[in-house]
Amino acid sequence: MKVFRNFSDYHAEKPLALSLGMFDGVHLGHKSIIDELIKVSFKNNLETAILTFWPHPRFVFNPNEDLKLLNTLNEKTELMAQYDIQNLFLKEFDEEFRNLTGEEFVRQILVDKLNVKYLIIGYDHSFGKNKSGNFELLQKLSKELDFEVEQMEAINIHENNISSTKIRNALLNGNILEANEMLGYSYSVSGTVVHGKKLGRTIGYPTANIETENLKLLPKKGAYIVEVFLKDQQYKGMLSIGTNPTVNGEKLTVEVYILDFAGDIYDENITVKFRAFLHEEIKFEGLEKLIERLDEDKRLTEGFNF
Repeated sequence: MKVFRNFSDYHAEKPLALSLGMFDGVHLGHKSIIDELIKVSFKNNLETAILTFWPHPRFVFNPNEDLKLLNTLNEKTELMAQYDIQNLFLKEFDEEFRNLTGEEFVRQILVDKLNVKYLIIGYDHSFGKNKSGNFELLQKLSKELDFEVEQMEAINIHENNISSTKIRNALLNGNILEANEMLGYSYSVSGTVVHGKKLGRTIGYPTANIETENLKLLPKKGAYIVEVFLKDQQYKGMLSIGTNPTVNGEKLTVEVYILDFAGDIYDENITVKFRAFLHEEIKFEGLEKLIERLDEDKRLTEGFNF
């Protein structure tokens, strides 16, 4: 997959079959668009392309909004590569770009610069200044500018449309299984192992503190069963998101106890994939009660079928 941060770096060898949008989460709804993109590109001898934006436009329109994303830029890029997209455009959503009308965007970017011949958009997608671009505009311009346009229907699970917002809400409510079902894969968090208070090692449960990217959405506070990926190895783990209220902690931390593992992993990169929610954050009466609960969480994790 070729990645372009500037349209000027792209020189078309073949016309494109393209879809555009945020693709936050690259979930099953997005995958249905990508599958269709690949199908029509093969049929029409086109190359596949995704045009997405970084940062999220909502950061530009609402700079004080505390929006958290399902994917970091690296995660989104890796997911697109897994789905065999040939060209990925990562467009900065700057002042000049946000002021393009829907029609200007189609004429100046999609047709003149990228030579798009087949365009696929999601069921609820709009674009351009004041959301002036929509499926009706694309249908009108397609005849004049010689491209085809297709609007995908929403993908449903249990009679609910899949969306990035619904996945975020599921994660914030601790509904890991529901979120993973809509994503089509296990939600993950990655980061660097940093030094913490080292309380865990004093009670028999040494944990790795994970420093995550600030824009990455963390699920609801509580305890989780996770898969741990470290140094090309895979382990079972128990992960906690919270402030350690039993010992009057204040800072939010992400800590994982890795089963059947020992070693110094400070400054290592680590990835955890969320598989199940164990329980909400609890303030125990003392360390003895905390240890009892950790023992039970460990038993449940050991018995979980990955």
